[in-house]
Parts: sequence; C-alpha cells; structure tokens
Amino acid sequence: MSNPVGRPRKYNSPEEMQVAIDKYFNDIKETKEPPTIMGLVEACKFEDRKSLIDYCGYDKDFLHTIKKAKAKVEKYIELQLMSGRNVAGLIFNLKNNFAWVDKQEIDTKITGEMSMIDLLSKPKQDKEDKED
Repeated sequence: MSNPVGRPRKYNSPEEMQVAIDKYFNDIKETKEPPTIMGLVEACKFEDRKSLIDYCGYDKDFLHTIKKAKAKVEKYIELQLMSGRNVAGLIFNLKNNFAWVDKQEIDTKITGEMSMIDLLSKPKQDKEDKED
C-alpha cells in the first residue's frame, strides 16, 4: 500500500461539497448579503479562491458542483449591472472571476463595389482627367 502525499481532501464527494454550498446560499438569504466567490471559498473552508477552482481538477463531478455555485454568484452580479450604479467594480469582478472580456470588433471590409486599390488610385485618375 502506497503512502499518500499531501494533505487529505476536504471533500470526498461532490454531495459533501454541495451541502456546504447550499448552507452558504441559505445563510446569505437570511442575512441579505450578496453572494460572492470569497463567500463560497469561506463556506467550503478553502484557503483561497484558487483552491476552490483547483478542486475542479479532482473529479468532473466537482467541476459541475462548483460551476453551478459560481453561476449563482455570476447571475447576481450580472443583475447588479442592470442597476447602472457603480458598475466598475462589478465589471472588474466579472472579468476576474468569470472570464468576461471587453471585446471590440472592427469591421475592416469596405462595402460597395470599389476596392481599396480603386479608392487609392481614384485621385490620380481625377488628376489625369483634368489634364486632358
């Protein structure tokens, strides 16, 4: 029998973790606190945010449990965005905890029948026409 390395896992099953998560969400309903990632971290008795995320790597079932809990927090924050008040902190949270990104798409196509070469050469043609 081999000697296990590292400290024992906090949860042996996703169901055990779900009990802690459910308790967290029930407690914050009573206290009217907003749900947070760090609240989940504390409720699950992890040391930091990374430890919570790393738990997803142990078992695919933990991944589902943690994603579901994070989705509840994300939904709350997204709803707060709609209030329009002090959204900078909410946006920061969404970018750092939920992989939201600012994305600008710039369409570089020129519409119509003229190509870029036509547009660049047009003034020369006008110049030549004036010389005739």
